[in-house]
Amino acid sequence: MVSDPISVTVDLICHIESTLGRDEIEAVVLGVAGGRAKRRKLAQALVERPTVLTDGRSPGPRAVGDLLIALVRAGATTTSLPRCAECGKALQTLQRRGEDWYCSVCGPIRKPCAVCGEERPVDRSDRDGRPRCRRCPPDDGDPTQVVVEVVAVIDPALPTEVVAEAVKAAATQPSKRHQLAWAVQDRPDLLTGAGAEASTPSVLRLIDKLCDAGATGIVRPPCPGCGRVMSLHRKIKGRWLCRNCVAKSRAQPCSGCGRIREAAARDQAGRPLCPDCLVSDPANLEHCVNCGRRRVVSTRTPDGPLCPGCPPLPTLTCSICGQYRPCGISRLTGQPWCPSCQNRSGRCVGCETLKPIRSGTLDQPLCQSCTVVAFPDCPTCETSPRAGQCPHCRLHLRLRELLTGPDGATHPALRPLEQDLAATDPPGTALRWLSKEPVATVLADIAAGRRQLTHAALDELAPRPMIAHLRSVLVATGTLPPRDEQMARLERFLDDALSTQTDPGQRQLLHHYAVWHLLRRLRHRTNGQAATHEQVAVVQYQVRGAVVLLDWLNAQRLTLATCGQADLERWLSGDHTSCHRHAGHFVRWAARQRLTTLSFPATRWQGPTRALDDQARWDAAHRLLHDDTLPTRDRLQLATELPAALLARMLGIHIDVAVAWQHISAGDWTTYAADVSRRDPRPALEGRSGKENGSA
Repeated sequence: MVSDPISVTVDLICHIESTLGRDEIEAVVLGVAGGRAKRRKLAQALVERPTVLTDGRSPGPRAVGDLLIALVRAGATTTSLPRCAECGKALQTLQRRGEDWYCSVCGPIRKPCAVCGEERPVDRSDRDGRPRCRRCPPDDGDPTQVVVEVVAVIDPALPTEVVAEAVKAAATQPSKRHQLAWAVQDRPDLLTGAGAEASTPSVLRLIDKLCDAGATGIVRPPCPGCGRVMSLHRKIKGRWLCRNCVAKSRAQPCSGCGRIREAAARDQAGRPLCPDCLVSDPANLEHCVNCGRRRVVSTRTPDGPLCPGCPPLPTLTCSICGQYRPCGISRLTGQPWCPSCQNRSGRCVGCETLKPIRSGTLDQPLCQSCTVVAFPDCPTCETSPRAGQCPHCRLHLRLRELLTGPDGATHPALRPLEQDLAATDPPGTALRWLSKEPVATVLADIAAGRRQLTHAALDELAPRPMIAHLRSVLVATGTLPPRDEQMARLERFLDDALSTQTDPGQRQLLHHYAVWHLLRRLRHRTNGQAATHEQVAVVQYQVRGAVVLLDWLNAQRLTLATCGQADLERWLSGDHTSCHRHAGHFVRWAARQRLTTLSFPATRWQGPTRALDDQARWDAAHRLLHDDTLPTRDRLQLATELPAALLARMLGIHIDVAVAWQHISAGDWTTYAADVSRRDPRPALEGRSGKENGSA
């Protein structure tokens, strides 16, 4: 496998082409081969047959033909245009059949026309799939008018002009418009919920256009895989599925890590690779422009790729070479220096030895030892002097830059944060955190008065992990008051779930169930305490189940009141098995509210899913010991199973209390020895002798 496809391709072209410079050739190659896989395919084809650059003959991938055309247009003289595989004509545009290139005359497939019988290029197929030439178009009328008539039966209130415009937007080519008309004419139910079974994607586009135009009888189809009403991505086994279900249907073991995931690409042997293994494959590693190491690409900049360990650099004037380019800040001098100068070596003007350059200029470079002499210690730091600005001083400077308001003083509300960050040890941790773009921007906006220091103001930002961490830091330092983050996350989830319901009646029903029942019950259970992740997850599962069921009812033109038990059983036997158990809670709630007559079997609770921690166990034990309102039978049942001495040591109670508990629970262990002595030993001996005789 070619490890550096761009360099390989450029080297092969430079070997034969002297008219263009290397930079011009590299720009053409990058413009033609955009993706990683396409670059490798292009380079591999040129390595296997480099003569294609001069003869222009196929077979070859499409990228090779596009590269030849782009090179000639850029001014290449030695490079040949691609040539037709049949007539040899030089091509400015390509038509392909397999790996061969053809001109517009030789390219189209020729078959006998189903009407005139002459062998001509196939223009389209008729309703039965037979070939038609350009002179013999289908004779079944105007396809736009056919679709208009079908839609008029389903939604008479929709204007004819709106439907006609939707047809033209959904199928721009005449042949595609005929396919659309044939599909909806044969199956009008495709427009009322069964669109996932459409034979052509133009049906789905037509449904979207009509719904956007205000159609009430046209129904967007739910995904057959998950039941959600969303954009359908690709056709799998005769049905259009959403993006997530397509990924699940294509999941297979990765040849690299073994995890079952959708393949992002395939290796040289044709084995699947997941996205993680693809980016970490040695063939996909590139040299970082900052550190120079060959690593995974995290960010692409105009100057080149950056690895995950090298964040994007600000564009500054380098203190060594004087060029205006992306630069880091030297910890030794506190001045900007570019990645190239960080890797330069030269003869130091101070000690006259050949060492890495750390300061000075290209004409008068200084090594690290001479730089320490040239730059005095930080005058404001006496505890740990260091050349240039020490990390503590740079941290204080950064805090002043971010947290100072228009009056020149630190924002009063941000002073607790400033004090805690200034005391960070080591200070580099706080400096790296403050250098992250979301943190620096939000803090600067708060200090300048452009954003309020409230939870609501942070909620307006895009939900990102860095924003959540910033919020937790502000709460931990006392800058923001604490709040129940799990409950806030649940409220945002409920708002999003309600916004997906377009029907006002179903949206109101879901609001009553999710907000007035589930959320209110959770608040009552928490009783002012913070909700746990598991509690919020249960509510989310139940709401998702309700949404899936309501979407299915809407697609079937049903409601909870009109849905029969047979309809519910039909849904339960469908493809929504992951939502059945959670939707059952919604159905039972609706039945209690007399909104439906449906019955849904309850799921028996099997006990807690995880073990109690030690503190919870002790709390329960003390409650059972001292709470007189609980039934005596439930308070430590354990006294009937353990001796009093062991029970007292385990629970930390007096031995007399343990004996009293045993008497109350009818578990007096003091008579155990006497009971054993009074037992008749003969049955045991007879049983033992019987076993011995049997074994003999």
